[in-house]
Amino acid sequence: MAPPSRQFLAFLVTGGIAALVNYGSRFVFSRWLSFSSAVILAYLVGMITAFLLARAFVFTDRRGSTAGSALRFTLVNVLAVAQTWLVSVLLARHGLPALGIDQHVEAIAHAVGVAVPVFTSFLGHKYWTFR
Repeated sequence: MAPPSRQFLAFLVTGGIAALVNYGSRFVFSRWLSFSSAVILAYLVGMITAFLLARAFVFTDRRGSTAGSALRFTLVNVLAVAQTWLVSVLLARHGLPALGIDQHVEAIAHAVGVAVPVFTSFLGHKYWTFR
């Protein structure tokens, strides 16, 4: 098995930073909104962070306009936010309670939900967003 590329490792680091922004902002949004709505808004904050970091540090050999990249980035992330939301809500409402987990359910569910789209997002951004 080949080691991960430098580009993928940079994507993981910048994506990790964006994921922390996503995850942390959900706690802030949850003070005023439902869990489901807070997950969506937090994802948007994380997505903006991810775009700026990926463009600056990961996909530096890009062609095309920033606007075109931003549009494609958003479309790739529509799938990713759906994955994040679905996993987060299903785990919080059904999966974790079925496993007998009743503490920090929303925090655990959201952390797993944020991690799920890492690979699909990398492929979408590498081969389409920043082409």
